[in-house]
Amino acid sequence: RVYISSRKASACEATATELTGMGPGECIAIPGDVATDAGCKALANELSSRESCLHVLVNNSGTSWGEPLESYSEVGWSKCMDLNVAAIFQMTRACLPLLDASVTSLDDPARVINIGSVSGFLHQPFPTYAYDSSKAAVHSLSRKLAWDLAKRDGGKKAITVNVIAPGFVPTTMSAGLSNYTAPGEDPIGSTVPLGRMGRADDMAGAALFFASKAGAWCTGAVLPVDGGVLVGPIQVGNSKL
Repeated sequence: RVYISSRKASACEATATELTGMGPGECIAIPGDVATDAGCKALANELSSRESCLHVLVNNSGTSWGEPLESYSEVGWSKCMDLNVAAIFQMTRACLPLLDASVTSLDDPARVINIGSVSGFLHQPFPTYAYDSSKAAVHSLSRKLAWDLAKRDGGKKAITVNVIAPGFVPTTMSAGLSNYTAPGEDPIGSTVPLGRMGRADDMAGAALFFASKAGAWCTGAVLPVDGGVLVGPIQVGNSKL
């Protein structure tokens, strides 16, 4: 079984139904809000009422905020840090008993997979100060958690913590990138070294690696899935990343 959570209950339910129809197994929606510690605890408690253990936790909540430096909103800064960074810390902490309960062998630890971003590595021409900073923090926090959770219960159990750092992937949140590409210019995907923007299945492949036995001996890794963005500058409008 796979559980997904979102503030938007109807969207969460619709997505769970769609995923359930894709193959064996079941996807179950649990509406929730991980922007606060109370919300994370409530979600973990709800999951505990349904399951005795949790094999894989994927922290994929996120938001962005863009404003000029001189007028950058404190609300926007706090919103990004709360949802992009604090939620990972709080949700992971709240789920520790469930994650510990899933471990029966050091050869198959529990898994935490956090979603970072190439924005945590590189300079961008966008005024997304909080988002970029938050993603760098996600990478650092994940390495810290990887160290601390590698030996649980006196070394009898382990939880791995790894990060997927996507490049440019079309999402509702990234729709604003089109504002930086002038009419008549090549779309962003054509300037990525591998010639296209990312897709959901690109991210799924990385997640499956970290969640599977193939990734059992991997922790503290930050894996860019970016079409080669980090190997050289790409053009977005009149700016290079």
